[in-house]
Amino acid sequence: MTRTEHGARGQATRRRRRPGLWGLLTALVVLALAVSVLRTFDVLPRLTNPFADREVDRGAPAVLKSVRDISRYEAATGEFQVIVDLERDARFVPDAIRGERTLYVATGGVDAYVDFSRLAGDAVSVSADRRAVEVTLPRAALEKPNLDPARSYVFARERGLVDRVEDFFDDSPTDDRRMTVLAEGKIAAAAEASGLTTRAEQNTRVMLERLLRSLGYTRVTVRTADGR
Repeated sequence: MTRTEHGARGQATRRRRRPGLWGLLTALVVLALAVSVLRTFDVLPRLTNPFADREVDRGAPAVLKSVRDISRYEAATGEFQVIVDLERDARFVPDAIRGERTLYVATGGVDAYVDFSRLAGDAVSVSADRRAVEVTLPRAALEKPNLDPARSYVFARERGLVDRVEDFFDDSPTDDRRMTVLAEGKIAAAAEASGLTTRAEQNTRVMLERLLRSLGYTRVTVRTADGR
């Protein structure tokens, strides 16, 4: 076979192969467009990533340890947010070598309540005609702050070189229990200064006045233990 004949046969072979390659590319483009359209109109099922991480809770179910009766009227609640800026350093050592500073943002709620179990024996006085009633309530108190873990977080943390090395060998290098305790103390102080207990006492008085009037009493007096 001459070189001219061999070249002509090769060109003919390439011409025969090209339609197959272009056909495959065309089929892939059409398939991609079809999948895009079907996904746009939410026709295809949504496929999950088989290599995605998953979280499995292997803990035991909760166990009831105790039950106690509560005679409290939760009359008001307040939500607070505080920023704890805690710095720990060593004397005569630069912060870049030894020291730590943490900014912690804490959000939590505090409930104010009136404990009806603390009512004195003469706390309720009813008139002879049973038309008037007088109730003397104990002062409202505050529950312990309840931090919201979903909205409480470390905003920033700076550590010196020595602290970083120590944290590498520590089992819990980012133990923020100290930050939680400080945040709870700040929220408790803010709740004390916010007048939340006064609001709770007012709400309790309104609630009892409406309740007693619905029972038929026409003259209702509700006051706190200090006479207010």
